[in-house]
Order: sequence, then C-alpha cells, then structure tokens
Amino acid sequence: MGVMLTSPLLRQVDTLPERLTSIKPDELHTIFPQPTLMHLPGRIEQPLFISVLQHGNESTGFLAVQALLNKYMERDLPRSISIFFSNVLAAKEGLRRLDHQPDYNRIWPGTEAPAGPETIMTQQVVDEMVRRRVFASIDIHNNTGLNPHYGCVNRLDPRYLQLANIFSRLVVYFIRPKGVQSAAFAQLCPAVTLECGKPGQAHGVEHALEYLDTCLHLITISEQPAASRNIDLFHTVAQVTIPDSVSFSFEEKPVDFRLVNDLDYMNFTEIPAETVIGSVRDHSKIPLLACHETGDDVTSDYFEVNDDGELVLKKNIMPSMLTLDERVIRQDCLCYIMERIDVSL
Repeated sequence: MGVMLTSPLLRQVDTLPERLTSIKPDELHTIFPQPTLMHLPGRIEQPLFISVLQHGNESTGFLAVQALLNKYMERDLPRSISIFFSNVLAAKEGLRRLDHQPDYNRIWPGTEAPAGPETIMTQQVVDEMVRRRVFASIDIHNNTGLNPHYGCVNRLDPRYLQLANIFSRLVVYFIRPKGVQSAAFAQLCPAVTLECGKPGQAHGVEHALEYLDTCLHLITISEQPAASRNIDLFHTVAQVTIPDSVSFSFEEKPVDFRLVNDLDYMNFTEIPAETVIGSVRDHSKIPLLACHETGDDVTSDYFEVNDDGELVLKKNIMPSMLTLDERVIRQDCLCYIMERIDVSL
C-alpha cells in the first residue's frame, strides 16, 4: 500500500487495504490510525470525492462506501474516487468527537475555529483535490433525531441542486455553520451533504450506496434548473443552541430548562406559534440562543417565556435536526430553523 504522510494528522494511500471492505467502523483505526485520504483509479480520471465519518458515530457513509468497494472489487470503477476517512479515533469510541477534539465538520477552509493541526489537515485535503480536478463532492452524515433523508447545499447553483435532488426531493440550503466540508468544496465543484437518518438503519446505507453508484456513472451534472415539482427547497436561517451556562434535561429533574421529550417529532413539520418547547426555572430568561445566518442574535424573534414559565414559539417555524441526545446538543446544537424558498431563485 502506497502511503504518504502530508501533515501530522493526514496520510494518503493509493491502494485498497484488503480488510477495509469487511471491518466495522470501530475497527477502522486498525488500518487507518489517523485521518486518511484514499485514491482509487477509475475509467474516468476526474475523481468523485466522498467524505465519511466526520462524526465518528455516524456510520452510514462508511458502510455505504464499504458496499460500493465490494461491488467493484472485481471490475473497474466507472470513475476515480477519493475517499476521506475522517475522525477514525472518534469512530473507535462510537462518539461524534472526542472531548479534546474539535468538530471535524467545522474545521474546513472558511472556518471560524482557531488554526491548528486539524485545519492544516483539511486545507491539505482541499489542495490535493484541487490538484486532482475533483468532479463533485459528497459528504455523508447521520443525525440523532427523527429526520427524513435529505440533501444540503451551500450554493443555489443549478448543478448543486441537481446533485442534491438525485438523493432526495428535500433539499436544504445553508451558509452557517462555517467550516463545513461541503462549503469548502463548493468553491471547487458541485458539493452536497447527505443526511441519511439515524445510524444503524439498513435503508440509510442502501440509499447512500445507490446514490454513490449513480454519481459514479454521471458524465456531467445538469446545469438545468431543478423542476419545482420535483424539489422542496428550504433555507436554514438560524441555528438554535443551549448556552453552556444553562443546565437542561428531557427528564424530570431540577434543571434550568426541561425540554418536552418528543421534540424530534417536530422535524420538517411546520410548528405553530404558542407550541411549548419546555419549562424554565427562571421566568425572566430565555434558555436558548437563536443565531441568524448573519451572526445576529434573533432569539426573541422566535421564542418567549409565557406566564406559566413555559418556553413557547412566538411564530410558526419549521425545524430540522431536533434531537433528544443531550451530548449532541452540547457538542453541536438543539436544532436549525428553516424557511421554504422558491427553487427558481
């Protein structure tokens, strides 16, 4: 196996390790002890870039790539591929990230995170894919709440929307958070993020595999606008977080903020004003922070505490990524707020 170390964290390989097609995600570190970019040749030289395990507990992308590699074990790949196996140490532990690590999907060029070994690593991945004239980029994720499968883009470009629409009629456009892989690659080529539901679901792996195989067979990506009848396009306008200073739980316990325990059923549903999100200890404070994509604090536009000490919505919203996983909420966010937009824009 040809191996090249290109930074303290990143290494690159140009052959397929035999065990890669059969091991479990938590065993990947035994083959790739650090983030690894693997290049395999195909009939079309310009490569498809695939990123998996940016969050170590999101296994669907890895399993879909495994299935893809097994499918083409005895025949040529239709197109060259470059696969980035990202946070292999977090995958070993089955965690989104380790406590001492940054979020690996917040450290790509354009990040607001401080410079460090991880930001050097992602810049080198980008530089290598520029050199290889990357065709398109696919970053595969899971989420912890109840969400449909959908695609995300960072540019309202017909090619990007077409690439996402191949995966799902549900497409989300966002520009925050900064430092995500798809936004960095959106400067180079059509780039999408796939959200494949919860990890451990066979249909998520099958859907991602089918999509990857389809993309390998694309000669070009259509520049025609996506038909409005075939796509539901949403714009993420705000990210909702719980400040570190606020204690919270979904259980009956003495905390600053107790959330209702079925929040994730609200994902991709229009939730009416006055809907109760939880109850608060201090009636004078809103225990959430809603940050607009511009960076402005818009908390009071969306939330208020009523006379009964309940946190309620001030207006209708459509959330995504609501989760009941308290660790994920601390490490990332409670949810995103979306608005429907016209696909012709």
